[in-house]
Amino acid sequence: MSKSIPAGPDRRSLLQAAIAVPAVGATAAVLGTQSAQAAPLAPGAAASSGRGRYDEDSPRFALAVLPDTQYLFDADSADPEPLRETFDYLVSEREEANIAFMTHLGDVTEHGTEQEITLAAHTFKTIHGKVPYSVLAGNHDIDGSKDDQRGDSAYLKAFGPDRFTGMPTFGGASPGGYNSYHVIKAAGRQWLVFAIDWRASDKALAWAQGVLDAHPTLPAILTTHDIAWAEENGAAHLSDHGQRLWDRLIRGNDQFFLALGGHYWPSGRTVLTNDAGHDVHVHITNYQDRYYGGAGMIRLYSFDTARDVVDIETFAPWFLRRDPGKRTPLEAETLELTGPVDRFSLDIDFAERFKGFDGLVPPKPRPAGSVMPRGTVAYWRFDQDGLAGPGAPGTPVGKGVVARDLSGHGNDLRVQLLHDSAPDVLTRSAEHHADQPAHASLRFDGGKGPDRGAVLTTSAKAPLNSATFRSGFTIETFIKLPDPFEGDHAWMGILSWEGRNGDAGKTTGWSTDEPTCSLNVTPERFLQFVLYPHVQDADPTSWSHALPVGRWTHIAIVNDGRRTLMYVDGSKIARNPSQRATGIATLGKPFAIGGTQFAEKFGQGFYGWIGDTRIVDRALKPKDFLLPVA
Repeated sequence: MSKSIPAGPDRRSLLQAAIAVPAVGATAAVLGTQSAQAAPLAPGAAASSGRGRYDEDSPRFALAVLPDTQYLFDADSADPEPLRETFDYLVSEREEANIAFMTHLGDVTEHGTEQEITLAAHTFKTIHGKVPYSVLAGNHDIDGSKDDQRGDSAYLKAFGPDRFTGMPTFGGASPGGYNSYHVIKAAGRQWLVFAIDWRASDKALAWAQGVLDAHPTLPAILTTHDIAWAEENGAAHLSDHGQRLWDRLIRGNDQFFLALGGHYWPSGRTVLTNDAGHDVHVHITNYQDRYYGGAGMIRLYSFDTARDVVDIETFAPWFLRRDPGKRTPLEAETLELTGPVDRFSLDIDFAERFKGFDGLVPPKPRPAGSVMPRGTVAYWRFDQDGLAGPGAPGTPVGKGVVARDLSGHGNDLRVQLLHDSAPDVLTRSAEHHADQPAHASLRFDGGKGPDRGAVLTTSAKAPLNSATFRSGFTIETFIKLPDPFEGDHAWMGILSWEGRNGDAGKTTGWSTDEPTCSLNVTPERFLQFVLYPHVQDADPTSWSHALPVGRWTHIAIVNDGRRTLMYVDGSKIARNPSQRATGIATLGKPFAIGGTQFAEKFGQGFYGWIGDTRIVDRALKPKDFLLPVA
């Protein structure tokens, strides 16, 4: 079925994806091949790698999607060269792009004749054993008037279960052999990939449900030939068969988050809401209407679970690898597609999206006593153990409320509201980093114009005020910046020892009015840690990269008595100073969380969340941080 073709894509140079992958374990019960029940998969047995090098431990990986190739296998006009080039590209780029798997969306051939199928099957040898893959039947590969109970065919002999039984990802096939599933390892977990026939029978749908039931914790991707069609603007709608798949299989199984089909053109996409209230992304991928039948064009879905995003790009390796000076105009304009349905990104909070079924048990809160190693001089947490008084999340934390120092060293913090701030400028929150010991935090609503905020400070006689840490120290905290990071924000203090460095006799640095030690966030979301040492006249300053918004970040500042290093999420940053720094030039002035006193006047308070904060009077190794680091 054809539809009108949109205007040609913009021309631009191809930005090749650089991706990578990971893994989790689950027992995979295989539900039967064409001839017999397959043996169950042991936990972790369904590896996603073929012979090519592939990193199963990376949070980034790619899924390659190959739609209708029928015009490359069309009787006596067949030309498999573009597809061979695509397969060669996937094999050669597997390590750099960390390609976990490739799936073909059906209509491998034009007429489904034995001659066409044999040529296609031979062409697939280019990738076989090097990158794992799935294939499904489109209406041009078989008798399209029948469902998957059609019996033998040239397609089934070439692309049935026997072709995949030696593949480490292969999970099994439905009775009849036209439907299959694979289990790939990627991004710290296992994933299901279904290859569903052009016309799935009731028996096939029952089989698919059985596979899901046998793998209840795995996120699932459905691939089939016919699921949706698109308008000229790319807005997609379920086809009749797609509606049947949606109603009978997809919408009631929250594991499905992505469904891919070919068959129709132009390409398009939509987002549907399943019975659990979650998004399911439905995409049409088909380029047979383009020059040279699509020329073996592929789409790469580059998953980045660290960033919670999937980046999608579409290009033709056959044209990509040609000398640019020798490409014809049609080759040049078909090299890469950059329109909104062919090059785009999906924001998916994977932990949130999959938490209803993934079986991952979130870590429980850790008792305060278990996270206070030798040398702990102060530890604050904002749950019921650390923050005085009752209060549900969202409740304002009033002036004078005490956050207890659970180390027992008498460094309790007391809330003060800045300027004329309203009480709700500081509230209790249940939000927390997944690995934070306490499952609570404080929400600071600092801002400027006018200045507002809240800080928690030690008393005038707290021992922390005068601690100099000449043998080294470790300062840790968890913070989260709001998404979006709204408003015009000043330089914000996270924590500091107050008092002017000039009063400590320091003459270096940007200003003698700076605090002697402070951790701050710039308006551009860079972390700054500036230290005026107890011994040296210096101001060694660490600078991080721009912090993400809407995501918790663990920060550790480690000084071994000589040099200071900043770590973000357990990773050492680049811009750590080499200046010698021994101790902290404290002046007996209070320690503060949520703001930084500058020239003895607080400006804007912190904007975001602050969680557990700990100070130890020695240099800790990353393995001993509050954030578990391998």
